[in-house]
Amino acid sequence: QVQLVESGGGLVQAGGSLRLSCSASGITLRINTSGWYRQAPGKQRELVADISRGGSINYADSVKGRFTISRDNTKNTVYLQMNSLKPEDTAVYYCNARILFSRDRSDYWGQGTQVTVSS
Repeated sequence: QVQLVESGGGLVQAGGSLRLSCSASGITLRINTSGWYRQAPGKQRELVADISRGGSINYADSVKGRFTISRDNTKNTVYLQMNSLKPEDTAVYYCNARILFSRDRSDYWGQGTQVTVSS
């Protein structure tokens, strides 16, 4: 099992910045990929950014150049630095940890943190 606790959400004006943190506990050495997803009202949850154990990073096109995912392995923490925020970035942001098995995978989720960007 992996437990994830997020922090850092809040209300910010357009053009501002926020940094989200996600602290993991449990079988963290088994985590293959850590990432951030978001879900806006009436929309499906979507990938924002993820980072693999080997350091490969993916970003959604909508956040490239504005958001940066990083991690501190000594603290079992993943961060999402969000700059130049836009109203369309408003959503609940969820931390994800994925463990891959030979023929299956397990996804673990945090409780979510609200990010609201005012225009």
